[in-house]
Amino acid sequence: MTNEYFLKQLNSILNDFNALQLQAKYEDLSDVLHDKVEDLTTLISRAKATIARIVGLNSEYYKDVINSIASREHYGTKLRLVIGSVRALKNDLENDYLKSLHDIVQSEIFSDYLEMATYLIIEGFKDPSAVLIGSTLEAQLRELCKSNSIAIEITNNKGKLVAKRAEAMNSDLAKAGAYSVAYQKQITAWLDLRNSAAHGHYNNYSVEEIRLMLEGVRQFMLTTS
Repeated sequence: MTNEYFLKQLNSILNDFNALQLQAKYEDLSDVLHDKVEDLTTLISRAKATIARIVGLNSEYYKDVINSIASREHYGTKLRLVIGSVRALKNDLENDYLKSLHDIVQSEIFSDYLEMATYLIIEGFKDPSAVLIGSTLEAQLRELCKSNSIAIEITNNKGKLVAKRAEAMNSDLAKAGAYSVAYQKQITAWLDLRNSAAHGHYNNYSVEEIRLMLEGVRQFMLTTS
């Protein structure tokens, strides 16, 4: 998803906080605490859930929010501390500071793979191109699971830890709100194309479908990286 989507959520929280602050005489909101305690607790919960959704439970932003909520301060001060974390995340999102070195390197590698897939299509090799695009898509789903604190391994019926299938990751990511159900269905279709190519069912799809898959996956990578 794009930063704009997440910034809209953070701005909504900040706007509601500013509106609440306008009703108070004191910075710690102590004078409106009695009448507005439900609004304060709701805003804290929204901020906590939004930060978890954007950067995950293991992020420093989320940990700061948990520490603020667990502090001995009253609700007004707790909310101000939480809002500080919201503002920090908003600033980092606006300046694109959230990408780690790993993210940047991973993005460049994926871009190279898609360029290879483009070359294969041009040269008339639609089948290996489909496999390469699909594998790149699966790798991106795995990275998204990591950033959303979603397990990428499961225990099979023999008690052995194995890699989660791409479609299972796709479903988990949609449930977590990483992208829409419409996107989930499109990804399922792309994975089906990859599977057809990987299993030798070359007549199940056309070169044009692979071209569209390439462009769709490239756009998906851009909006979720």
